[in-house]
Amino acid sequence: MILTKAQYDEIAQCLVSVPPTRQSLRKLKQRFPRYLNGVGRNGAAPVLLELANEVDYAPSLMARIILERFLQEHEETPPSKSVINSMLRDPSQIPDGVLANQVYQCIVNDCCYGPLVDCIKHAIGHEHEVLLRDMLLEKNLSFLDEDQLRAKGYDKTPDFILQVPVAVEGHIIHWIESKASFGDECSHQAYLHDQFWSYWNRFGPGLVIYWYGFIQELDCNRERGILLKACFPTDIVTLCHSVA
Repeated sequence: MILTKAQYDEIAQCLVSVPPTRQSLRKLKQRFPRYLNGVGRNGAAPVLLELANEVDYAPSLMARIILERFLQEHEETPPSKSVINSMLRDPSQIPDGVLANQVYQCIVNDCCYGPLVDCIKHAIGHEHEVLLRDMLLEKNLSFLDEDQLRAKGYDKTPDFILQVPVAVEGHIIHWIESKASFGDECSHQAYLHDQFWSYWNRFGPGLVIYWYGFIQELDCNRERGILLKACFPTDIVTLCHSVA
């Protein structure tokens, strides 16, 4: 879809003045009814994707908002989150074929959000957990994994708990958490609050591996019991080594 510079500037200026909320996007839709006009001319054209790109909004998030609005207008009761998530994962469930195609194009072309990205993140995370497991086995370290811990009744657990603690760079380690991501300040603080300090309270000091690196200054809780590494440590000291 082609816009004149004046049209683009008008939309951009409007976006600057409103927060990225659903209410704001409804106002934008009323002011710029391009989606309905676009799909009316050609239902196969990626109208919703182009609209999301032009207003610099994540395509999958735009698709979610449009889908929610569609279901609200065509259903007697507001759609549940599980229903919407199911339709985003499988757009063929959407009762309107044109909208299903528009949502599908948004999902497969979104590199940051959406069910496809979630699947990729999950697969990469699982791959690195398997890699960590293999390294622990190679070092002959006895451990319990997340599934085994949950079977014992733990509801919030790290990826691996060492049945016999080890030392890394002079710090005792009881558990290891694998993060297949880069540790930036925002995500690390969230992990500390939601996960790492809970693990520390239950199991003692531990190690977090950010496989794609982290901000060096974030590794500031070593003395309190949370050590950060960007790879599997090579200088592990076991109880057997200490005895020897």
